[in-house]
Amino acid sequence: MNKQVLVIEDNEDIARLIKLQLSDLNCNVKLVFDGTRGAEEIAAKTYDLLILDVMLPGVDGMEILRRVRARPDYMPVLMLTAKSSELDRVLGLEMGADDYLTKPFSVLELCARVKAIFRRVTAMGSAQASDSALVRRGELSLDPERREVQVAGRSVDLTAKEFDLLLYFARSPGRVHTREQLLSQVWGYSHSGYEHTVNSHINRLRAKIERNPNEPEYIQTVWGVGYKFAGSGKGEAA
Repeated sequence: MNKQVLVIEDNEDIARLIKLQLSDLNCNVKLVFDGTRGAEEIAAKTYDLLILDVMLPGVDGMEILRRVRARPDYMPVLMLTAKSSELDRVLGLEMGADDYLTKPFSVLELCARVKAIFRRVTAMGSAQASDSALVRRGELSLDPERREVQVAGRSVDLTAKEFDLLLYFARSPGRVHTREQLLSQVWGYSHSGYEHTVNSHINRLRAKIERNPNEPEYIQTVWGVGYKFAGSGKGEAA
């Protein structure tokens, strides 16, 4: 694979175990043991994968994730959370983490999750290369290559996951998607029990692209099922 991986984890034993396992996958792994140094590292360089602990000295993991998702380039993030901290897992997914592992975790599961992220990123890059045409739906315009969105000529700033979600909707107008399907297709992993992450992203999208988020024209609720992209007309917000 020859992937460049940054691990920000204050438990040095866990960090070195991760490095040992990923080295077997031909990954070049850099270890950082505190959040302040980790924030400096992600500001200076883009990695193929960031493995990020939530609880860190200095800058915490959620703040580092926020900074990563504010960048124009895309860096996959695998979060490490305490087993009892469901809130951290939910927040991480809603802020744009690609996946998460709860401690303690098996090294086999770690490797499986990492390989799955790399496969999804490769597939996403191939899809973008083969389908970079502008997508226009009503007054909404999406540029997959530049990852830019405009509504009625006005530029709209979206996070990486918000853009992926909107593009997925816009490429299949009229099709009804369940929350589970959206998690699988956009987040790339079935996070059972975290369907409300989809709701949160859709609410934020509506606030950014709809004239009236309470009467959405684009992303509409199909009660009892999920959501669909209409592109015109009126709908109801969840």
